[in-house]
Amino acid sequence: MIRVTRGVTTAVALLALAGASPGAAYAQPSPGPASATPAGTPEKDTGMPDGWRITGSGAARHLVWTADERVPMGDARVEFRADGRLLGYPVPQPDGRSFRLPLGDERFREGTRLRVTAGGRDLDGTGPARSARTAPPAPPAARAEAPLPANPVDPGRPGRFRTVSGAYDLAPVRLPGFAEPVEMRAAVVGPADAPGKRPVALFLHGRHGTCYTPGTEDVNGAWPCPSGMKPIPSHEGYLKAQRLLASQGYVTLSISANGINGQDHRAEDGGAQARSSLVRLHLARWADWAAKPATAPAAVRRIAAADLSRVLLVGHSRGGEGVNRAAVDSLYAPPADQDAYRGPVRWKIRGNVLIGPTIFGQNPAPDVPSATLLPGCDGDVSDLQGQIYADGTRGVSQGAALHSSVYVVGANHNYFNSEWTPGQAKAPAMDDFSSEDGTDPVCSPGTPTRLTAAQQQTVGATYIAAAARLFVDGDDRIRPLLDGTGRRAPSADPARVITHAVGARRTPAFLPGPSVSVSGAGRLCAQIDPDAAKACLSPEEPGRSPHFAYWETSSEPGRDAVAMRWTRAGTPLAVRSTRPVSLAGATSLAMRLVVPPNSTGTGLDVAVTDASGRRAQLGRVRVDGLPGSERTASHWAREIRVPLGAAARAGLDLQRIGALELTPRTATGRAWLLDAWGWRPGTPAVRPAALARVDVGRLTVDEGDSGVRTYRVPVRVSGKGNGQVRLFVPTPGTDEVTSRLVTVRPGRQDIDVPVEVKGNDRYGYDETHDAFVKAVRGAVVGSHRGGVTARNDDPMPKVSVTPLADDVAEGEALTWRVTLSTAADADVMGGFEFRPVAGGAELSTADVDRRWVEDTFFFVPDPPRPLSQPVVADAYAAFSVPAGRTSTEVRVPTVRDAVAEPAESLRAAMFTYDGNWERVQGPEITGTVRNVP
Repeated sequence: MIRVTRGVTTAVALLALAGASPGAAYAQPSPGPASATPAGTPEKDTGMPDGWRITGSGAARHLVWTADERVPMGDARVEFRADGRLLGYPVPQPDGRSFRLPLGDERFREGTRLRVTAGGRDLDGTGPARSARTAPPAPPAARAEAPLPANPVDPGRPGRFRTVSGAYDLAPVRLPGFAEPVEMRAAVVGPADAPGKRPVALFLHGRHGTCYTPGTEDVNGAWPCPSGMKPIPSHEGYLKAQRLLASQGYVTLSISANGINGQDHRAEDGGAQARSSLVRLHLARWADWAAKPATAPAAVRRIAAADLSRVLLVGHSRGGEGVNRAAVDSLYAPPADQDAYRGPVRWKIRGNVLIGPTIFGQNPAPDVPSATLLPGCDGDVSDLQGQIYADGTRGVSQGAALHSSVYVVGANHNYFNSEWTPGQAKAPAMDDFSSEDGTDPVCSPGTPTRLTAAQQQTVGATYIAAAARLFVDGDDRIRPLLDGTGRRAPSADPARVITHAVGARRTPAFLPGPSVSVSGAGRLCAQIDPDAAKACLSPEEPGRSPHFAYWETSSEPGRDAVAMRWTRAGTPLAVRSTRPVSLAGATSLAMRLVVPPNSTGTGLDVAVTDASGRRAQLGRVRVDGLPGSERTASHWAREIRVPLGAAARAGLDLQRIGALELTPRTATGRAWLLDAWGWRPGTPAVRPAALARVDVGRLTVDEGDSGVRTYRVPVRVSGKGNGQVRLFVPTPGTDEVTSRLVTVRPGRQDIDVPVEVKGNDRYGYDETHDAFVKAVRGAVVGSHRGGVTARNDDPMPKVSVTPLADDVAEGEALTWRVTLSTAADADVMGGFEFRPVAGGAELSTADVDRRWVEDTFFFVPDPPRPLSQPVVADAYAAFSVPAGRTSTEVRVPTVRDAVAEPAESLRAAMFTYDGNWERVQGPEITGTVRNVP
């Protein structure tokens, strides 16, 4: 979870926040608050919001945001945005509060709105003011939508088998790019008396704190755990779901990934490939044990034998992205240098369950069925980007696999895992949904729509079991719970769970994009665009849509919808295809329609016209919005089906349908059409297609001392068959991103991105040139992002400190000059840690300027404290020597009082950071403040 609060997270945990690629990991971290007074201001930044500043110049210009408090560890990536446009993923800094992003030649015009977000949620409170936005209507207190009809088969009911629990802890493993070994630990629950070999369900938790100190609120993101701390047992948080599955005859294991969580902040993909490797290493061990049962751990020997030809993967948060990558890697081998597993694939992934998942790469496995649980009150991955596991598969492969989205009203992110739930967890835990500025009408605890932890965990177990029954067992009676038919599992009551789906042999009919035109009461809109006139949902409007989750670019071609707006009933919208589409063999037309949250009774008449002009009215539909607030991503599509019988009776040629017409029957309203499909019941068999696989790598080179050298972004294409991807290349220092469609073939260099690197002989930051890809058709993407990093190969200047005024009267400022041996192309930063004085009275927080105390120690302590005893650990007075300059001044401004007292002094040790982010200790300074009678 990511929320700016005081509390338990240390600087080590901050370093584990994944927001940046390794190419953006800079040698000099931000010092946090600007406690030093520089000799000159590096760039005029008057008018920037509180907490924001620009440092450096030229190629070393950086944008820095510093929070008022430490930012806890979570699954969503931290992003910097300007007027809604993604600037990039900043690097977390050791002070626990600051994030830094290279700007290059980027310039901000007057009035630019800067934002820092994570999973679509503002961390800095600078989103559009509520007074400037139209708030969504409040959820009606009196109206409760009627429960969906019960499905005849309820997967949430326990089975007939007795369950046995255990654990194993094997030797740790090495993963590429990770310095420390990663644990091979799992909680095992299985049937003790089930006959034959049993299907397997593997669980992978998400990104959470890694270590805690029992009996305290102390949590961090270190790995391995420091002395006195214990690993947080996140992998033990799914026991309820494991026991349910085991009672139904499944062998289950939930694996620990703390070693990845503690190190994935430097992984280009946020740790997706590492998690995939870990999943497949565990599966490989189970394949070994299946072949030689006597070699298995005791916990494995006590349960039924495993059938690895029937495997379900379950991933929570970043664990969801990890099991998605494992499914891709099991079908299309990843590059060997990125993968820790080298052996054959001795298992078959039948389906994935993804709980509140991230999908940074927006690269779902198209031919592996999936069910994605979207928590309506998610306070971590709050943009519900996991919706892309369904939307992102459209048109990529054959469309046989069912991809279901399961919206759970009132569920938060953490409570699906009992070890992340207060009152159940061994380590400190919290509710990730924040409503600190008041009661949220949908998600605050105690509101009618908010689920309790027990209710939420029951929902999770029930729908995991539903996916297992459908994807692994092939029980089509379960499908109506997942495919948008509109049925409920009584065992999950009173939760409100709504689904829609793509795939399962739906026939593509009207998919907004270049192949359709729109007329009447609507327009073709861009799902991702900062321009309100083009965007489907303006950035200034309240609420968000999971369908419109941002990716790497602020505008993204190839992602469209149809936006409807009307002010009187009877104003039709027509969507026409440039070529006739076929609905032959379908029983219904299935549309995914979004209406505003909390709206009720949006009525639409639905009609189709064939290529010869014959028209048939199919029926009238009613669409209600989901419960939502400004904090929720509730602009989510409902699946609406209308039978095609009327079209057949009217003599339409269902093989040549040319237009879809929607006519509003309510006086005013809005709606968004995501797509329309020909639908028929059934769950088809899924046979993975021969797809090309694309992996973008990163080449790191020394910048050199002079001259210009040309390098190329490393891209590998493997797999089988030709495919098409969209290539994106940002122009460094600008907001320009070029994109083009590229046909790729295994073994060929169809993607060519040259990069020029200029040499110099001054210390500076590494410089990155990025490229990223997304699958369009006939391809899958493993590592979606890479580029060329020009590494600084010049030593950091030597740093010295000299006193300018180290013996002053109260009311004056103690002052020192920090000097570099030579100018640098990057800010050189560090700080002064206060230490107890050797003798006499020590300067306290009451003796210095109040603003200085706030900037240095985060708040003014009451009662006052000596400077060497800060309330917040690791507080220090920071300094920064701006790029291009050779010195700065550090001041400690004192205040004059009327108290007669002896001379007081301070003692502090200077430090800087080396290229490995390690502190380098420097000389000590002392200062004396004398009383003024």
